[in-house]
Amino acid sequence: MTGPAGARDPGLQPERTRLAWRRTTLACTVAAVLAARTTLHGGPTALGVVACALCFLAWLGFLAVAHRRIRALAQVTPAPLTPRHAVAAAACALVLAAFAAAVIY
Repeated sequence: MTGPAGARDPGLQPERTRLAWRRTTLACTVAAVLAARTTLHGGPTALGVVACALCFLAWLGFLAVAHRRIRALAQVTPAPLTPRHAVAAAACALVLAAFAAAVIY
């Protein structure tokens, strides 16, 4: 039996997507903390402090996008992710990955 035209049963998809955003946020948090810990391990240097600050800003940017998306998915009919937010999330993730690679080398 199908409902009226235009009615949508999202099932568990929004919940799975919300959980995926939370897992990704947790992974970014761990990456940022480990990058800061590794950078400042030998003692704070000017370059290390700047790198940690930039890493923190990238993490905050990703956190803002993820929080906005998680809130949007809590709606009855969630709005699609805008290209601007998708690009911002990808850019923050790439910046965090670049910092992680720079810290290792």
